[in-house]
Amino acid sequence: MSEQNHLRTEENPRIDKARILKDRLEKKYSERYAEGGQSGREKTRSRAESQLSTPAERKVRRFTYSPNPDAFGRMTEGFARYMGTPQFLLWMTVFCGVWLGWNTLAPEELQFDPRSLNFTLLTLMLSLQASYAAPLLLLAQNRQDDRDRVVASEDRKRDQQNLEETQYLTREIASLRIALREVATRDFVRSELRDILEELKSIQEEQERQAEQLHDIGEEYEDEDTHEDGAQQGSESSESAAAGGAAASAADKKERRDVS
Repeated sequence: MSEQNHLRTEENPRIDKARILKDRLEKKYSERYAEGGQSGREKTRSRAESQLSTPAERKVRRFTYSPNPDAFGRMTEGFARYMGTPQFLLWMTVFCGVWLGWNTLAPEELQFDPRSLNFTLLTLMLSLQASYAAPLLLLAQNRQDDRDRVVASEDRKRDQQNLEETQYLTREIASLRIALREVATRDFVRSELRDILEELKSIQEEQERQAEQLHDIGEEYEDEDTHEDGAQQGSESSESAAAGGAAASAADKKERRDVS
């Protein structure tokens, strides 16, 4: 008994430490779960429990066939186009003629659609052919209508684009015409050059006239200068002649005085 109590007292600290660690871990993980939600383990556990609680659905594989509408439409359109050709009518006539001839002229043992039954099999085949031909023709017509609608929309877009381009070109031509009104034309330039040339000629003539006037005035001044020079020279010569006469008379008087 004493040994058991001693063991318990020795194990108590270890148990207390383990409990403390457990409490800390639980507190830590509880805070983490409260912040971020359930852990991955709990999520997987809840998902597994929900999967186990709900019955599994049985997956049924179904064969789904989705034909290509474009390919089917091309096939039906080709068949409908072939039905409207003379070859189809020719082969259809040959087929019906052979069928009727065989089941009429052949022995009864070899007839598979006897005349006595009013060619029931041939009537059934032609009825089926007619019943399928009408929808095929309608499908081909619908495809043709779709193509016509697309072509019409493209034509409408093209016409709209052409109209816009035409309007743009019209506006550009109008703007060019307005701009050309302000541009000098060839006749206008020629008339302006002619006027300038006439003005230059008149200015040149005026300058020549002024030059002639200046020349005449200069000649008049030169003539006056020459006349003045001649008069001065005449007066000088007369003065010199008078001085010479006076000197001669004075010399004669002196000689006369000397002689007397």
